Amino acid sequence: MSTLVTRKAPEFKATAVMEDGSFKDVSLSDYKGQYVCLYFYPLDFTFVCPSEILAFNSKVAEFKERGVQLLGVSIDSQFSHYAWRNTPVDKGGIGTIDYPLIADVTKNIARDYGVLFNDSVALRGLFLIDKEGTVRHSTINDLPLGRNVEEAIRVVDALQYHEEHGEVCPANWKKGEEAMKPTAEGVASYLAKHAK
Repeated sequence: MSTLVTRKAPEFKATAVMEDGSFKDVSLSDYKGQYVCLYFYPLDFTFVCPSEILAFNSKVAEFKERGVQLLGVSIDSQFSHYAWRNTPVDKGGIGTIDYPLIADVTKNIARDYGVLFNDSVALRGLFLIDKEGTVRHSTINDLPLGRNVEEAIRVVDALQYHEEHGEVCPANWKKGEEAMKPTAEGVASYLAKHAK
């Protein structure tokens, strides 16, 4: 499997359940000019998946203030997404979600992004796509391993810091911390200050 990082994100068109509960055909190109955090999850009405969907939903405002559109994708139909959204959390549902959930019933989106597992469900893939439509970051977790939403936000911050300042972000960098100049001297200076 080859990585999509540094390459154009594969285009797609599929039906989504939107924030207001309506059905709408969406394309990746609809979001050109803004950042996109596209993540895949295996199935509706399962166990780890709702914890991730709700974790992303709790951070929608933080993604929006960074100019990032969240998009969730699974191989379920839009009708399954709709039913899950309309099932209360205490009854196994996810309730109202403030970003689109895309129906990948053909499995083509998961296949194009390299996350289709055994031709049945998507692994837990996450792709950060920049304003030009280039994949800048990706992670893929096995089915039982939930993601860290704070890490997704941290990577957005690092990318945006790099784009604005030209500096690179070292291990464990967080917004507001010092970054490094991408030179031998810059790295040496940073490490001299921060090595433990």
